[in-house]
Amino acid sequence: QSQFVESGGGLVQPGGSLRLSCAAYERAFDAYTIGWFRQAPGKEREGVSCISSVDGSTYYEDSVRGRFTVSRDNAKNTAYLQMNSLKPEDTAVYYCAAEPAVSSGCLEPNRYGYWGQGTQVTVRS
Repeated sequence: QSQFVESGGGLVQPGGSLRLSCAAYERAFDAYTIGWFRQAPGKEREGVSCISSVDGSTYYEDSVRGRFTVSRDNAKNTAYLQMNSLKPEDTAVYYCAAEPAVSSGCLEPNRYGYWGQGTQVTVRS
């Protein structure tokens, strides 16, 4: 069964950076679109960014565009979310999700069947 495991969360000051990783235990990793989602206490899970397996397109939620960068290294079976200029409102549990061949709508959580366990990101002084 496919598994996807996040790492890299932690506590950082406003303006700081973190890089999240999503390691896949899946032979056909390159066939999976990877989405990054976050959920803050009392809020719904929201799409942050995604990278399509179909054509490599990347998508970003408006509040993170220009600050976050999604990428993948298929040789390492790993996807990344580089987060710069972090703000307190970025505090949440971050999840990676995966599904084969998702292209459009890849920021919608219901497009994904595989989810990691989540990693906490806390931004505060």
